Parts: sequence; C-alpha cells; structure tokens
Amino acid sequence: MAVVRYLVEDIERSIEFFTSRLGFTLETQMGSAFAIVRLGDLELWLSGPQSSAARPMPDGARPAPGGWNRIVVRVEELAAIAATLNEVGIRFRGELVSGPGGKQLLIEDSEGNPIELFEPR
Repeated sequence: MAVVRYLVEDIERSIEFFTSRLGFTLETQMGSAFAIVRLGDLELWLSGPQSSAARPMPDGARPAPGGWNRIVVRVEELAAIAATLNEVGIRFRGELVSGPGGKQLLIEDSEGNPIELFEPR
C-alpha cells in the first residue's frame, strides 16, 4: 500500500473533491485538521492547517498546498473523464498528452495540489 500526504486548506472541500470526483472513499476524519481517503492500494492523508504536518519549520517556512509532486491515478477512457471534469470546472494544468506509455492529464484538486490522471497504453 502507498501512503501520500497532501497539505490542504479545507478538509471538507478536499474530501468532497476526492470522493465525488475521483472515486476515493473516506476512511477517517478528525474534524477540520485531518482526513484519510482511499482508492485501491493508495491511502491519501489530507492535512489541514490545524494538523501537525502544517506546523512551521524551524526557519519559519510554512508547509502549503501546491507544487509539482503528485499522485498518479490510473483510469480508463481518459478523454471522457477529462470532458466530464471540464464540465464541472476542475482546473487543468495543461492539455491531455500522449507518450510511449499512455496518455496523461494533470488536474488540480480543490486545494491546488496536482493529480496526474493516467491511461496506460
């Protein structure tokens, strides 16, 4: 099983995004500080501003959502999924691209964290 932590600003909004848009299930929620959602063998930890993961570093830097590291969700019929996500206003980071291994599309979750949707060849 893989475990990934995403920093988020709003736990409820993040849970809604991952469960209603990408098919994750809610495993655990600790108020507005932390939640765990799961998709197959992936456990995603959503850490809000009140979580220990969001505490400032010794130099004062604050962990925040965003960046380019990402989870990859394998899908079938990526073009159809992209059309549906576009209709409901999901933010895309570029266009659907094809490569030697398949097709990919980068989207953003409700907090600006990237997610790669990948359709294997």
